[in-house]
Amino acid sequence: MADPKGFLNHGREVAESRPVEERKRDWNEVYVPGSLLPIISKQAGRCMDCGIPFCHNGCPLGNLIPEWNDYAYRGDWAAASERLHATNNFPEFTGRLCPAPCESACVLGINQPPVTIKNVEVSIIDKAWESGDVAPRIPERLSGKTVAVIGSGPAGLAAAQQLTRAGHTVAVYERADRVGGLLRYGIPEFKMEKRHINRRIEQMRAEGTRFRTGVEIGRDLKAADLKKRYDAVVIAAGSTTARDLPVPGRELKGVHQAMEYLPLANKVQEGDYVVAPISAEGKHVVVIGGGDTGADCVGTAHRQGAASVTQLEIMARPNDERHPVDQPWPTFPILYKVTSAHEEGGERIYSASTTHFEGDEDGNVQWLHLAEVEFVDGRPAPKPGSERRIPAQLVTLAMGFTGTDRENGLVDQFGLELDERGNIARDADFQTNVPGVFVAGDAGRGQSLIVWAIAEGRSAARGVDRHLVGAGDLPAPIRPTDRSLTV
Repeated sequence: MADPKGFLNHGREVAESRPVEERKRDWNEVYVPGSLLPIISKQAGRCMDCGIPFCHNGCPLGNLIPEWNDYAYRGDWAAASERLHATNNFPEFTGRLCPAPCESACVLGINQPPVTIKNVEVSIIDKAWESGDVAPRIPERLSGKTVAVIGSGPAGLAAAQQLTRAGHTVAVYERADRVGGLLRYGIPEFKMEKRHINRRIEQMRAEGTRFRTGVEIGRDLKAADLKKRYDAVVIAAGSTTARDLPVPGRELKGVHQAMEYLPLANKVQEGDYVVAPISAEGKHVVVIGGGDTGADCVGTAHRQGAASVTQLEIMARPNDERHPVDQPWPTFPILYKVTSAHEEGGERIYSASTTHFEGDEDGNVQWLHLAEVEFVDGRPAPKPGSERRIPAQLVTLAMGFTGTDRENGLVDQFGLELDERGNIARDADFQTNVPGVFVAGDAGRGQSLIVWAIAEGRSAARGVDRHLVGAGDLPAPIRPTDRSLTV
């Protein structure tokens, strides 16, 4: 145990953020560099080593949280890094982007603020990179088997790294011009600087993983040709079919899907553009959708110099604290969350539904008409007389995703079966109905969290390894049917 009285003697402290007016002028991560290390030993010492660590249940990766908390408390960063990497290929990603279901399940959180697990995690991995403790793990021998991974998001990268380290020859196909999937073009720079992706890719290249960018399977390369070239295929193409909003005026210029808007802002940071082709500068911006993608649009609009930013959510405002009956410990609660983007300004409107858009004579959106909603038999219905309009010269739709891309032909060319939710169906080993073709991540699970994507990639790699060599010792932290801990 780290500090037997740590949770009694020290309160919860989190990473310090840079001043709002400073960080809105740049695209760097919002946290003060180096602010965690002076406090992280005490924060790690708050871990109670509680005997039955429910944080393991909250985390689909099964991260060995009490162990690396203990090492971080003692300042043994090399050992902490080893324990962290034992279950997680990319802790610098989860430490920055995961909503931390582990913290919701922390035993200390029953009656106190939980351990700052995310902050400890990111401190360990940042220290490991700084100290040179993260090195390529080159396989001792090659199996002679080849694997194609479709998609370079967290699930695809995790599967590729696991299979490469098992001795297979792995090629990752990415339809975008750079590796990283939504990590690269869906996550804004201020949430995770892309240097973190770049150095992991270099590590994977050194281990032997090969990357093929600008190749879309189904269009640029037919599925049948890919299957002929490789002994196994892992589909990790994500859930990229965005939910649309079929209301009058949807066709007006200035109404965009979030994943049309966010990647262009990231391409500016990559040096591809001087100014984003879709920009919020000087405009009244409305973001439809109250989740993380919506918050990413809010923060991006602030940095582009929006005149105003309003975020709409059809659901009611969540509670500030966990409800002991409706959302009991250790489930992951839906709470009112103020992200760094919300700290920077803007208005949030709950229980609101868009009725239609109004444009000018040139077909540009100018107004969004909305109504308050109430739920009748579980379905939203507009309240009579509550209609009003708000200025909207740029609208982003951030309402989630409904399944993997069907337009490029990948699903049909492979002949894949889908489940009742439109995801690619798979068996207990993550194999589809087509022998030798596996699926990992949101393409098989549906829209989910980054920590589930990495767990899926690791588990699918186990299935591929067993298919190729008949045995193997790769870990499989989850089953395809596992879900988050809920009521």
